Amino acid sequence: MLLVLAGLSGLLAVAMGAFGAHALRGALSPESLALYQTGALYHLVHAAALFGAALLARDAAAGKLAIWAGYAFFAGTVVFSGSLYLLAITGQKWLGAITPVGGTLFLAGWALVALAGWRSIP
Repeated sequence: MLLVLAGLSGLLAVAMGAFGAHALRGALSPESLALYQTGALYHLVHAAALFGAALLARDAAAGKLAIWAGYAFFAGTVVFSGSLYLLAITGQKWLGAITPVGGTLFLAGWALVALAGWRSIP
């Protein structure tokens, strides 16, 4: 399932980045476009991280931790990038309060990858 989520997340990251670069360039202020681009960058990076977690999950010693890392990356993408996309497009400032929750999920995912990697050392 993590590989499916990684593929879909990567596809959506590229689509959202292209949409921002082409459709939103003249429609958003430079500040809003920068927020949108940050969301797209973190989306793409964590699609790749999700892919890595899916591969790491195949190691028996790292398995469950890597799976949790993958889900943390996926949830972090939805919350972090999703809130930045919406904030940039709608201008609803309260969405900025949600973004750090996604960042915390990213941090948790990376910590879980580190622990899973540690467990898989022979």
